[in-house]
Amino acid sequence: MTEKKLDPTGTVLHPKSLIAAVDDERDILELLEIHLQKAGFVVKTFEKAAPFIAFLKQHLPDLVVLDLMLPDADGMEVCKSLKREERTANIPVLILTARGDEVDVVLGLEFGADDYVVKPFSPKELVARVRAVLRRRQSAKTEKAPLEFGGIIKIDVERHAVTVEGRPAELTATEFAILLILTRRPGWVQSREKILAALWGDEKAVIDRTVDVHIRHLREKLGPAGAFIQSIRGVGYKFEE
Repeated sequence: MTEKKLDPTGTVLHPKSLIAAVDDERDILELLEIHLQKAGFVVKTFEKAAPFIAFLKQHLPDLVVLDLMLPDADGMEVCKSLKREERTANIPVLILTARGDEVDVVLGLEFGADDYVVKPFSPKELVARVRAVLRRRQSAKTEKAPLEFGGIIKIDVERHAVTVEGRPAELTATEFAILLILTRRPGWVQSREKILAALWGDEKAVIDRTVDVHIRHLREKLGPAGAFIQSIRGVGYKFEE
């Protein structure tokens, strides 16, 4: 359940999903606010990183839309900081960037982002991306039975928690969703296209490299259990003990 959130005056905000948008362009923030509110979200906007970070000390948004070019901080560093801190590590981050080259997109994913949108962007597409990230995070929470493999990895779907040899593995919402896709049918090969469709649907064609980056992060974070994720050359991936 989304926790109650207060604005600076102490007023309880709308109980629906809270989206924090951080961008130094006021017109972009206004565009985000209009379309996200129309879609039923509560939106808090920030033109700099500092007030956003201060906001996080008392509030936990359900998702962050984060620009990379901020006047007082590097957006990549802000993203890394969010993913390092235990309190904010599970907050999905959608990067908003003017750099559309594949190398820049992959770099954003490397820093722990769950998704990205390139400027100039379609507000309708951005809203769809936000919904997709929140939907897969919520779907992971609806499955209650813990999963265990090889005696070393345990997946508590209800708590959105993964442990490997008793130690927690901090996964992003997207990494966790991919892990569930693979572990729901152990031994079955999941193509990149199928994984992309499960995560993003028909909202946008996302480069296959996106899946590869998330898979690599999963393997690293799962340590010895990372070997359970096997590459099937030219096809995709499967999870097998």
